[in-house]
Order: sequence, then C-alpha cells, then structure tokens
Amino acid sequence: MQKFEILRSTCVPLPLENVDTDQIIPARFLKATTKEGFGENLFRDWRYDKQGAKIEDFVLNNPLYSDGHILVAGKNFGSGSSREHAAWAIAGYGFRVVVSSFFADIHKNNELNNGVLPVVVTEPFLAELFASIERDPKTEVEIDLPKQTVTNLQTGHSEQFEINTYKKHCLINGLDDIDFLISNSDKIEQFERRRL
Repeated sequence: MQKFEILRSTCVPLPLENVDTDQIIPARFLKATTKEGFGENLFRDWRYDKQGAKIEDFVLNNPLYSDGHILVAGKNFGSGSSREHAAWAIAGYGFRVVVSSFFADIHKNNELNNGVLPVVVTEPFLAELFASIERDPKTEVEIDLPKQTVTNLQTGHSEQFEINTYKKHCLINGLDDIDFLISNSDKIEQFERRRL
C-alpha cells in the first residue's frame, strides 16, 4: 500500500446522504476476485446510462473535479451490504480519502483495510466544505494523518478526526495486515521461542 502522511488535494463533492455500497459498486460487478478494474465502475449507474454513454451532469464526469483525490460525501456513506468491493472501487478510482459526517462501520473498516482514509467530520464542517467547493471547485483540503487534522484551506478551518492507532500506524507506513505481521516476524519468532 502507498504510505500516507499528509495529503493536500482538491475534492470531488457528492452531497448525497445514505449512499450505499450497491450505488458505490453495483452487484453485477462483484464476480471478480481481484481488485483490478473496480475503479472504472465506481458509481457506475450514476456515471453512465444504460447504453454506456456518460451522464454529463454527474460529478465524476465533470472535468472541473478530475484531479481530486478526496471524495466529500454526505452523511451515512457506505451503508448496505458489507461488500469490500466498494472500497476496492474507491481506491481503484484514485481516491485516498473520503470525508463524511458518518460512515457505516463495516465500510469504514473496509476503506482502512484498502489504503483509503475515512475522515469523520461534524455536520457543520461538512456543510462548509460543500459550500467552499461549490464557490471554487479548486478548493483544496489538507489531511494531516500524523496530527489527525482535516483543514479547509479556503477558510482555514480545521477539525480533529479519530482513527484507530493500529490502522493509523499501518497507513503511515504503507502496510496492510499481512505486511504488518511480516514486519513483526522477529517479535513473533521470539515469542514462540519463549513458549517452548
């Protein structure tokens, strides 16, 4: 996984509440067992019509937002089924962070397990972010993982966010759960030897 410390990026606004995992990645795309190719089908039914033509007014099809690595979403993001494919699609598209005022727990953990940082902010801060992005699509947000802060660089306002200490360590060091175990193999072997 890619290491994560500080990210400064423009944002992609998705001011919709209760976005579920079937909207993030429709069930018909769940046949694959590897992570490749899911990004191109992120929000598939909102991005394309039934004939496969782009729906021009959907935000991911708007060139103003093509450089954003931060998805700013409405309350209750990732509800519905526990499919990890939704996190694969978000990461595969190129998002490093999702900001919302509330995440479904399983989806939040799936994002963390796939190198995407879910940042929970207050509803007033989220509303301010949406307003800033609407005023200026080039508004940048800074995510400082070591300090656990999110800053709207248009207004200068910041908030702290919570993250599990273990997951923070893994993201900063670019480790998934297997990488973490391998990096601690010496300690594991020492522990096993002491038990003999």
